Amino acid sequence: MERAELARALRDSAYLEGDFVLRSGRRSKYYLDKYRFETRPDVLAPLGAALAEAAKEHEPEADRLAGPELGAVALAAAASLESGLPFLIVRKAAKEYGTANQLEGVYEEGECVCLIEDVVTSGGAAIAAVEALRKAGLRVSNAICVVDREEGGVDELARHAVRLRPLFRASELVEIPANPHG
Repeated sequence: MERAELARALRDSAYLEGDFVLRSGRRSKYYLDKYRFETRPDVLAPLGAALAEAAKEHEPEADRLAGPELGAVALAAAASLESGLPFLIVRKAAKEYGTANQLEGVYEEGECVCLIEDVVTSGGAAIAAVEALRKAGLRVSNAICVVDREEGGVDELARHAVRLRPLFRASELVEIPANPHG
């Protein structure tokens, strides 16, 4: 799928207008509902390909990918299938049973990880994932997201020595006219 077609698919499937409170606590007149594009194979597959290509370009040394729960897990899995790189699931907190892991999947200390994210606003969830990965002895210096809402996430991640590389910026998607056919 071409970039313009993928942008249109994201806009058509996930862009909502109204009054929304974002994870960051900020209010917005629009919302990009990641679950509306992550649960559609016709959009998820090309996103996986685009994320895999971006990871290869921006983090060629990556030993594996990582996706924070819950939103980025499907994206990390799709990129993993496309790239052949294994991935980790980063829990918000260590589970309180079984292995008590915060990171799910197999890894070796010192490996390079490329973080996969869905929609980044302030960068808070991505930073929490980076901190968990680094605490486990993994190296993280690049994150790829589907959409950067352009509300400070790039700068905040940079303060944590992580470069955010979006597939799309929110301003690009907002500019696409609404599709009258849904």
